[in-house]
Amino acid sequence: MDSEPSFEDAYFDYCPWDFSRHASAAQRAAQAARQRHLSDAGARFGPRCFVSGAAGVFPDALLLGEGSYIAGHAYVTGEVTTGADCTVNPYATVRGRITLGDGVRIGAHSSLLGFNHGFAPDEPVHRQPLSSKGITVGDDVWIGSNVVVLDGVTIGDHCVVGAGSVVTKDLAPWTIAAGNPARPMRDRRTPGASRGGAPSGGTGDAVARFGDRVRAQAAEVVERCWNAGTGRYSDRPGVAATVRAHCDAIEVADLLLGSPPAHLTAAEHAERLRSLQDPIEGLVPELAPDGGPGVLPAPAHDGWVEDGGAEYHVLAVGYALELLDSGFAHPVHAAARMTPEQLVARLEKLPWRTRAWSAGAWVDCWATAAHRNRAWGAGAPGAWETLFGWLTTRVDPWTGMWGEAASPAEGRLQLVNGYYRLTRGSFAQFGLAVPYPERVVDTVLDHGRDPRWFAAGRENACNVLDVAHPLWLAGRQTGHRAAEVRAWAEGQLTRALGRWRDGAGFGFGPAGEGGAGPGREPGLQGTEMWLAIIWLLADLVGVADRLGYRPRGVHRPEPAGRPWGG
Repeated sequence: MDSEPSFEDAYFDYCPWDFSRHASAAQRAAQAARQRHLSDAGARFGPRCFVSGAAGVFPDALLLGEGSYIAGHAYVTGEVTTGADCTVNPYATVRGRITLGDGVRIGAHSSLLGFNHGFAPDEPVHRQPLSSKGITVGDDVWIGSNVVVLDGVTIGDHCVVGAGSVVTKDLAPWTIAAGNPARPMRDRRTPGASRGGAPSGGTGDAVARFGDRVRAQAAEVVERCWNAGTGRYSDRPGVAATVRAHCDAIEVADLLLGSPPAHLTAAEHAERLRSLQDPIEGLVPELAPDGGPGVLPAPAHDGWVEDGGAEYHVLAVGYALELLDSGFAHPVHAAARMTPEQLVARLEKLPWRTRAWSAGAWVDCWATAAHRNRAWGAGAPGAWETLFGWLTTRVDPWTGMWGEAASPAEGRLQLVNGYYRLTRGSFAQFGLAVPYPERVVDTVLDHGRDPRWFAAGRENACNVLDVAHPLWLAGRQTGHRAAEVRAWAEGQLTRALGRWRDGAGFGFGPAGEGGAGPGREPGLQGTEMWLAIIWLLADLVGVADRLGYRPRGVHRPEPAGRPWGG
């Protein structure tokens, strides 16, 4: 009996695009052997191809072009020919006579079915012959998740097929199509869409105007929060300077201006932040009253320092420094010295039943600290496997979440907000598939309709972000309830665009539980968060390309890479 794949091997099953850059010598040797085995049965492979050992590949004939891959749990049979740089993503099915051009992307859980059963009334279906007209897909085609393409269809060059579509007829080149059955929505060469689905011209135009407006005012928004006397940033005028305000200023300026705030050089910004890190614990405390480095509390028995502000600074300072082409001055020792046994003990005692947000925030902090520690080679062996092993065996298959399902007072607020923080620092940060994505969509959509948190005027940045990001993240794996996700996102996007205050930015919104958040007055935290939220909502709607910006900091969509090795 074959042994279970290692965590590292399983990563490439789901993220095969990293194989050519990160695979070990042993993994490359195993891949070469797998391709030789398939070649013995008549398959042919170009350079830099990858076929997951977890895929079911049983072709009559297979020609995989250069730089193409077949990911884990894909099912490939029949006569399949691909051009260069084609991708068959996890759980996709490619069967029958299939011909793909160059640069074809087949999303997760999609099916290209290049054959058909007869179904004449005089015989049971299973006794009737198969027929095959074949499927032809041109160059530079993106087939979204959960798409079905039926036998006999030709999809022209440069097409995009929205998630959940059923393609029954040919699509002309450059067509963006969506629906069941799939219908042409527009020509891809006209502006307006960044993700599969039916783009909205009106919404896209509003998003484009918003992007122009905020870029024109970005310098003014940051300037109002700079105190020349102290040389520090405050969230908004009249309040104390904070570490997060400095980081938010850097994120806003990078996002909208493409450069650090003009008050300091990039090197000076970086040195200000690096000097705040405690060299013993590796955490960054809040500023002292005189504006210098603060003091951390004493560590707990497992070596962790209980300080919520310092925990968030692992994210805020780390990503701000990355935007400045810099990094922490020291490892985050509080995370590096934690053994797998201590990590499990800490995870077990987190308040999953009563304060799932706090529990998820801790996971976000620890995973991000461990990510930063990779630059130092710091961390206990086996810690990554311990974290993801614990998470994948504790997730609730009915909700896709960690923690209690709901409470009478808050509904699913804690559950969903905790999910966002947990997955941001773990699965999203490292490009790993989340468990039970369909159940995640069900749970999050249900919460997103709770009027206590999402009625007009009651939304705050934290609560909207903590729905938008999970829907966006799960939507990369499934098209489940895609129309409902889009409708929710479009409603929130329309309201969010109207919250900008000229020259001041965004307010966070109504305070959360226990008075959390800076409130309705515009400031750097609200501005940084809402700008990222608007990008996520716009991407869910299909108009993010009209914004003219893409987050690169704490809320960036791109993963940091695999959670092990260099």
